[in-house]
Amino acid sequence: MKEIDVISVIKKVFSNRKSLIISLIAGSIAGIIIALSVPKQYSSDVVLAPEMSSGGLGLSDNLADMASSFGIDLSSTGKNMDALYPEIYPEILSSYDFISTLFNVKVRLKDDPTIRTYRKHILLDTKFPFWDYPKIWLTEKFMSKSEKNDLNKTAVPDSFRASKIDIDVSKCIAENITCLVDKKTSVIMITVTDQDPMVAAIIADTLQSRLQYYITDYRTKKARNDMKYYTRLYNEARKSYLNAQKKYASFCDSNQDVVLESFQAKRDELENDMQLAFNLMSQMSTQAQTAKAKVQERTPAYTMIQSAKMPYKASSMSRAMIVLITLFVALMINAFWVLFLKDIVLKKS
Repeated sequence: MKEIDVISVIKKVFSNRKSLIISLIAGSIAGIIIALSVPKQYSSDVVLAPEMSSGGLGLSDNLADMASSFGIDLSSTGKNMDALYPEIYPEILSSYDFISTLFNVKVRLKDDPTIRTYRKHILLDTKFPFWDYPKIWLTEKFMSKSEKNDLNKTAVPDSFRASKIDIDVSKCIAENITCLVDKKTSVIMITVTDQDPMVAAIIADTLQSRLQYYITDYRTKKARNDMKYYTRLYNEARKSYLNAQKKYASFCDSNQDVVLESFQAKRDELENDMQLAFNLMSQMSTQAQTAKAKVQERTPAYTMIQSAKMPYKASSMSRAMIVLITLFVALMINAFWVLFLKDIVLKKS
């Protein structure tokens, strides 16, 4: 195996001062152009800690916590396992059905208090590097009239008839959203990236509230349906009881001095009907209260560890770093030219 003399290679590269200076100048110019063309990105984070239970196994919280420290999630096993567990939250946040609900969220820019929808902000306020403009120009050139009209209209989310523009906007939003879930602690961190720091903070805050509502709506859906059902039965039973009570009272008032056996039999019948109606009303009242308590029991609690804040420092690569990387690439190209290509080109000429 041939040994490479690194010092001699470096000397050879730096001895060609003309190509070295040209590469440095070209790298600097290219780096500055790229750095000024790439728009800054800002990220806002939200950290949530959802309420966790030991599931349907009857395990103690301490045992579930010990198991989670080894990466085993006992809380998500057993007969009562939720279909929406924390690890699936990123899939929810990236789905079109969820993202389309963000289209009409009202946002404002850091330096412009004018209220606009998030969809319009993505379409009209987003800046692109210069090398993307030919693609954008071609896209707009071949855009149909209906698609051009879709640019400025208010979006009405429709999962069955989503326009191409809405799908593209949803993909752009999905790329700007990151959701990480710690498998051991189930702590959720939602990160929203945008070219405007205020928009990033607004959408991050909206996302955490929408996600909480989404999960709460799922987990309490059956309990809420039960509560509505038993409440309706209670109202019907109460109405029946009041009618039976009214009939009994009216019959007794109309026949106060009557001592016939037929009167007493009719009175006992009406009293029994009233008592049955009262018992049914009491049972439905108990069922409705139990269902109401079940809704509260199934409603998850979230602890806000870190709320959304407007970032002041860009999360994207700094312009100085872009220039340095471009200079490094220019030096590598120059080294490849000096070491391998220069002699071949000179021999052919």
